[in-house]
Amino acid sequence: MPTTPRARARAQTMNDIVRIGREHLATQGAASLSLRAVARDLGVVSSAVYRYVSSRDELLTLLVVDGYNALGDEVDAALATAPDDPIEQLRVLCRTVRRWAQAEPARYGLLYGTPVPGYDAPADETTTAGIRVIVAMQGLFARAYAAGQLTAPSSEPHVTGTLAADFARIREEFQLELPDWLYARGVTFWVSVFGAVSADLFDVYGPGTFNDRDELFEHQLDGLLEMLGYRR
Repeated sequence: MPTTPRARARAQTMNDIVRIGREHLATQGAASLSLRAVARDLGVVSSAVYRYVSSRDELLTLLVVDGYNALGDEVDAALATAPDDPIEQLRVLCRTVRRWAQAEPARYGLLYGTPVPGYDAPADETTTAGIRVIVAMQGLFARAYAAGQLTAPSSEPHVTGTLAADFARIREEFQLELPDWLYARGVTFWVSVFGAVSADLFDVYGPGTFNDRDELFEHQLDGLLEMLGYRR
């Protein structure tokens, strides 16, 4: 927490810049973000904003980190009150991602939608926040596997040396002793959940194709959990 009046004032200004940036993101889209417009709504000259945020790309990075953390906080809060069962918690996690996306379509679109032309999110600033939901998901995979809730396929897929090395690196980084088949299926589960959310949010299905998207999503979760190795 900032401890001096100057530090507190700077922190408040940064919070205001991010807040206004979120508002502009929702109304104008990521590609149209402008520091001059942010300065106008902040009530200062544009040169004053540049003392805090040096470019549009830096503002986008702040919004990306802010969005990832908002989603991560939402998932953490939902899991904290969910039943103590990793399979049910996986369902809660996925439903929470979808619910947040529906409530924050512009922010979700910035994170998982069409890339902003000319912008490349810096990994050193965005990765920690960006993997929060994935780390939570992996932890639930591990708990479900340890509890015997996930069954290995009858014929485990062959994993090449390159992919096996990738899984070994992930295993060491997150200290989760999961077999290669579960890492492979876990990646499929992860991208499929976000793909299903995106297809719904951005209306990939087309109008009128599925009139009960909630039920469709629940069936998709059932299928993904079965793919993961869960048997009722």
